[in-house]
Amino acid sequence: MSATPTVVLVHGAFADASSWSAVYGELKDDGLTIVAPPVPLRGVASDAAYIKSVVDQIDGPVVLVGHSYGGAVISNVVDDKVKALVFVAAYALDEGESLGELQGRFADSALAANLRTAPFPIAGEPDGTDVSVAPEAFPSVFANDVPTDVTAFLAIAQRPLAASAFAEAAPAATWKTTPSWGLIPTADTTINPEVHRFGFDRAGMTVVEVEGASHAVALSQPKAVADVVRAAVASVA
Repeated sequence: MSATPTVVLVHGAFADASSWSAVYGELKDDGLTIVAPPVPLRGVASDAAYIKSVVDQIDGPVVLVGHSYGGAVISNVVDDKVKALVFVAAYALDEGESLGELQGRFADSALAANLRTAPFPIAGEPDGTDVSVAPEAFPSVFANDVPTDVTAFLAIAQRPLAASAFAEAAPAATWKTTPSWGLIPTADTTINPEVHRFGFDRAGMTVVEVEGASHAVALSQPKAVADVVRAAVASVA
């Protein structure tokens, strides 16, 4: 069994695994095994079960890194291999708490006024509802410190989140028993930074704030994100 942890990068809503490309670029020469799986974005419990299936295929300890909605996912992966958690501009839900419930305690971000919905089919059941960011608002809401030639494509390539995920109660909160780190981009206009700060403080995380960074901090400030991941890895190794 490997003693060096594998880093699993878990993306959030309105993005895909390529949103970690710049962080991968920072970490790729560190001698780490890095995995960046696709997240279905259908619900907290089912997405966590999918990521657990990825963890189950890894030999040795794991550091889970979640961005945005991915934070809600990683703290619901119950697996003894997971030795550290890193929350990047992410939700840190308590057991029984939903995204909507946590977010509802704080002022709305710019995201709330710029969401759009669309139906998606579910076999044998009524259609579900997908939520995404209006493409014209995406650059300013999600990634205002990323070059516009990049965000223009991200806006049309975004992956939606099932609306039902906002009301789903988290079945677990593994940050209660797993060493955790949190990174707060202070200019996040997708999730109110106070949502991050509350969740991270409640969990007793080691917290780093990146001044002026947007929700897309993994793209705009990859070294800052990579350094937090390195701290988590060092705690395990």
